[in-house]
Amino acid sequence: MKMDGHTGGLQRGAGGQVVSKSDLFFGFLKIGMLGFGGIAPWARHVIIEERRWLTEKEFAAILGVGQILPGPNTMNAAVMIGDRFQGVAGVLLCLLGQMLVPLFIVTALGAIYGRYANIPWVSAAVVGAAAGAAGLVMGTGLKMARKIKPAPLAILVTVAAFFAEGIMEWPLVPVVLVLVPLSVIAAAMERRV
Repeated sequence: MKMDGHTGGLQRGAGGQVVSKSDLFFGFLKIGMLGFGGIAPWARHVIIEERRWLTEKEFAAILGVGQILPGPNTMNAAVMIGDRFQGVAGVLLCLLGQMLVPLFIVTALGAIYGRYANIPWVSAAVVGAAAGAAGLVMGTGLKMARKIKPAPLAILVTVAAFFAEGIMEWPLVPVVLVLVPLSVIAAAMERRV
């Protein structure tokens, strides 16, 4: 963690600003409200474009680490971002902010769905919402890739991951155990060049 005398040992945002506890809570509350069903695109928008807490590369790195850790990648990112800017208190505020609204929404929707699940158009709406969420995830990945401009080896690892998971439907753990070391080696090789 970078030391900064003005922020009590915690880091500043990409825009040079101090990210307060209330900034973290309300930023992640907004992410939780807007990102229902597809949180990564909204997390990226709020964290990078709107609040300028992280650069595109920093966000991609945090999201990548969050992807390989157990649990949802955006929750893992909330933990890392909260810790970076406000330590343990920041972690708790980010998690609370991100989970508060979805918790209420999911509880209400679960009760409604339990009552009306046997209606055909309700099932069709759920399938349509899932397709929309998948599109948001793919769109966010493409938008990030366009701005980061990944190296050819990174693109090769991405294609290998898509092939292994999306087409071959191989188990996730072995795919991750093979591709993570390969991607680390590829990144090390690219830095030498």
